[in-house]
Amino acid sequence: MHQPQEGPAARPGRKPATPLAGGRVLIVATGRDRGALAAARAFRRAGWYVGVGTPESGGSLGASTACDATFHVPRPRDGSSGFIEGVREAAEAGAFDVVFGGGDDWMAALAAYRSQIPVPVAHPDFDVVETVLDKLRLARFAGKAGLASPHTELATDEALAGWSGPLVVKCKEHWAPQQTHPLRIEAKLFPSAAAARSQVERIRAAGAQAILQEPIEGTLGALIGVFHDGRLLGRTQQVSTHLWPTPNGASARARTVEVDEVLVGKVESMLRDIGWHGLVELQFLTGDDGVPHLIDFNGRFFGSLALAESARPGLVHNWALTAIGTDPSPLPDATPGKRYTWLTGDLRRARIERRGGLLRDLAGSILWSARARHSIWDPRDVGPSVSLALRRFRRP
Repeated sequence: MHQPQEGPAARPGRKPATPLAGGRVLIVATGRDRGALAAARAFRRAGWYVGVGTPESGGSLGASTACDATFHVPRPRDGSSGFIEGVREAAEAGAFDVVFGGGDDWMAALAAYRSQIPVPVAHPDFDVVETVLDKLRLARFAGKAGLASPHTELATDEALAGWSGPLVVKCKEHWAPQQTHPLRIEAKLFPSAAAARSQVERIRAAGAQAILQEPIEGTLGALIGVFHDGRLLGRTQQVSTHLWPTPNGASARARTVEVDEVLVGKVESMLRDIGWHGLVELQFLTGDDGVPHLIDFNGRFFGSLALAESARPGLVHNWALTAIGTDPSPLPDATPGKRYTWLTGDLRRARIERRGGLLRDLAGSILWSARARHSIWDPRDVGPSVSLALRRFRRP
């Protein structure tokens, strides 16, 4: 059996004599997962004992003081027998109450193999998870709820031949049971179908299906909360003003805004129809017409979770409570005006975009970060930042 690497509070294999306020949670993810790091910190602040299972030793996640014990858990590939065994051994050694997956593949694998895992899985059943990870199915559910979404179709040879204008090529889904190779090929914008063909072939060669999607010009935003008993709790809405990679990446800077009640109503209708429960981050692009178009569904920890937990503390805590069958605490809406930065990404963006000039853009990134919740940096928990810096320093 794999033995945990102990932190100061670790008691592998049995619960502490004096139970923590929240119980014991296990997070399985890569060691570099920024969303999982934010979740571990939030769980610790809420009084949970936190274990993490990762495929690599060290990493910023395991370096956090929020982590009580670490375990070796392989990525869910190569038939996933190693993944299942790793989760089983970690769950038994740490006597955990619930397990969470950090990325789409981790979430989907936990849902698919839950009957072989001796601890409650926080995520919905696999058919529900599979639905939200499938871009074509998700678009159909969005349309039924009155939510706009980009025109999306399977990337057949006929669809490519008939496509006119620019397009985005994506994987239809990112994980499947018995998968033996990575399918996380990021979305990419092309000026024409002819230019996109090589990307479609690349996805096909990886054993996946590609989709073609209409590009939407607009501002990236997100609606976040814990969906429980048909309602979205702890509602948090944010807009992103700077992205990395530019121009279609993740949030490098974001801030919270007032919640759009009309949007919430449509989202709740869609989530009820899908059968979802637990944490959700729905990403939208909103153009000049003011119409938000649904482009992505994250049902697990996400990159800017640190902002949501800063503006509305208690999201992952309440998710864990619902996952173990306990009623959640009251969760009012997030406070508007809170800031977030992924500083490394924002500095890289500034080197490329140079808004107002390179020095001015770099200075703006630093000034914004001074009053923002960071993706990784936390003066109360410097281990992850040190781990990240050392890894980059050692890189040849």
